[in-house]
Amino acid sequence: MKQQDNVFKLIDMRNKINYLTFILIIFFLNHCSFDKKSGIWKGYEKELERISQLEEKHGKITKSLIYSSKDEFQKEILPSRDARLSVPYSNNSWEMPGFNYQNSLGNLYLKGIQDRFLKKRVGKNKFNLPQKNQSPLLFKNNLIFSDDKGSIFKINKKGQQFWKINIYKKIYKKLYKNLTYSIYNDNLYVADNIGFIYSIDIKTGQLIWKQNFAIPFKSKIKIFEDKIFIIDQDNRILCLDTKEGKKIWDIPTIQTFIKSNNLLGLAISKNGDLVFVNSIGDVLKVSSKNGRIYWTMNSLVSLSTYVSDFFQSSDIVINKNDIIFSSATSTLSINLYSGYVNWIVKIKSTNTPIIDNENIFLITDNGYFVNLNRENGKIVWSTNILKFLKKKDQLTTVSGFIMGSDKIFATTTNGYLIVSSAVNGKVEYKRKIADSIYSSPIIGNGELFILTANSKILGFK
Repeated sequence: MKQQDNVFKLIDMRNKINYLTFILIIFFLNHCSFDKKSGIWKGYEKELERISQLEEKHGKITKSLIYSSKDEFQKEILPSRDARLSVPYSNNSWEMPGFNYQNSLGNLYLKGIQDRFLKKRVGKNKFNLPQKNQSPLLFKNNLIFSDDKGSIFKINKKGQQFWKINIYKKIYKKLYKNLTYSIYNDNLYVADNIGFIYSIDIKTGQLIWKQNFAIPFKSKIKIFEDKIFIIDQDNRILCLDTKEGKKIWDIPTIQTFIKSNNLLGLAISKNGDLVFVNSIGDVLKVSSKNGRIYWTMNSLVSLSTYVSDFFQSSDIVINKNDIIFSSATSTLSINLYSGYVNWIVKIKSTNTPIIDNENIFLITDNGYFVNLNRENGKIVWSTNILKFLKKKDQLTTVSGFIMGSDKIFATTTNGYLIVSSAVNGKVEYKRKIADSIYSSPIIGNGELFILTANSKILGFK
């Protein structure tokens, strides 16, 4: 009996020792979390250092002036003929940046803008950075959008919120977040200017997976045949799987010392080929299957370091056999299959061109609405849409535009909506609708949606 009692005492003593050991381990780990000598949390310290560098960079962006060249297009040309437009077509969704893989819009159907049926502030922007943001997405009559704190929202067209998600921990709180997102197979895929990429269940708003690549992403996100495509700050195009966000392949291109704040152009042809532009103006066409490069060319007329370092471009549009976009110096048309330049015209813009029939519609950042002939790039007509604002309000830039039922709807960084005829370029309507706007309007179900800089969503029909 005494032997049995001694066994139980021994077991009890061992249990106490194991428990004490467990407590000591927890105590050790808790007190070594920020221990520089131990080396246990080197990854955490490295991330803190990277965050500090990003905070410094974002601070410089806030205080810096937007780079602009003296050779801005500033010419009004009266129309020699009216533009021949296609019949407006209806769409009931907007599930990716640029509307489709080719970023090709055309003449969308829009009922009108007489009735403002939605005015809802959701989220809170706190950084006040003059940088273009992604437009909302429209999916099954619901809107998806984000604020600059990194929160993503899903609401209906009455303004009712279904869910909100923010994946960022406290250490990222002081960082400005510029998100790009796309819907694919009922999931939302998101990338940011910090280096995170993640997937969300669009029905519930629950996080599915998250990856940190530790390098900011610098293009809008595209998803094609279960693959994610995006460009990072080091001019590398990445192909990731949609299941977990793991890398399938990547293509490094030439890096620049100064990183552009502007998002880089990316499109996917109907044959599944990627076309993208990096921050030194190189345009590449590659296979989405294996990353094989078909051709590359440089879009810059001037190859000086200064121009390259401050490179800005519009998004790339693929229409039929042509690649059309505006670079830091010019607007170009390039043959999709050969990479040869069809034509170049000295007009630049960060706003994505809209192509309809033989017309290419551009609005320069300084407010010139231009119609180019698609075949040769010659200017058909141009008009300054900002001159119709009060003089003090003309010191602004155009943040985006869209074509709806034969009219162009342009937004400005100081909060104006300007409506012009796509037939002849004449301004028909102007109205201040917000303090500031840094994203392009979208159209769905015959309705116009605009996201303002203070995270307010507006709906017109």
